[in-house]
Amino acid sequence: MTIAEPSLTPTTIALPILAGSEYDKYMLRAPQEVLTLLRQLQTHVTQLTVFCNEGQDMLLTVLLKVASEQLILDVGPDENVNQRIAAADKHYCIGQLDRVRIQFLLGPFTRGVFEGRPAFLAALPKEVLRLQRREFFRLNAPIARPLKCRMPLPLHDGGIRLFEATVLDVSVGGVGIVAPPEEIPFEAGQIIPDCRIELPEVGIIDGTLRVCQMGVSFARDQARRRAGCEFVNLPGPQQTLIQRYIIKVERERKARESGLGF
Repeated sequence: MTIAEPSLTPTTIALPILAGSEYDKYMLRAPQEVLTLLRQLQTHVTQLTVFCNEGQDMLLTVLLKVASEQLILDVGPDENVNQRIAAADKHYCIGQLDRVRIQFLLGPFTRGVFEGRPAFLAALPKEVLRLQRREFFRLNAPIARPLKCRMPLPLHDGGIRLFEATVLDVSVGGVGIVAPPEEIPFEAGQIIPDCRIELPEVGIIDGTLRVCQMGVSFARDQARRRAGCEFVNLPGPQQTLIQRYIIKVERERKARESGLGF
């Protein structure tokens, strides 16, 4: 391996991930554990989605090499995007290995060459979050801009009812929704294809949902049926849209709380 500018070495940096949250117990911090997991990502050529600049820029990449002190990542096809990625101070990385979600934060990238091709270099993360599908971070849907899930539901008479369910929360793994009225067949284990959720300013999710559980929630002292549904084989690009939406909403929420407004 040759580095284009030997004087530029990755800055050693420890960045928190969901610091102080309920997910802390899923964090790997032992250096050897972190290194082993990263090397598994490299071996399986796992696609990583890298977000930076408050979620405004995104790069799809893979780990080309995991060395003892640094990571080498592939660059993207768009040089303008590569330049913005290289200029960012923090990089939020998400991937999936054997149905387990992996995420970690990297510091600044430096540009170099690996095996004759352009590459990004970064210091090893100090910690890596490893989440099973059931533990995916769920975002409570914004009240001001509610999400709707359009679901074609079969009826007892053989017809189809196009039901628009209010989305209560969303994650890469699935959604929580207000369940249909009791006269519409809807139960745990039911598989519903051709569902659609529009994520404002981000994109549209088209996929299949499986109803996992039914329950009751309370809002303004009123009980309502709710359902927890999981996505069935949701493609990677669709998962990326959900990740981008979650980052966008969280960024806007933090801006409002800090008084910057949106």
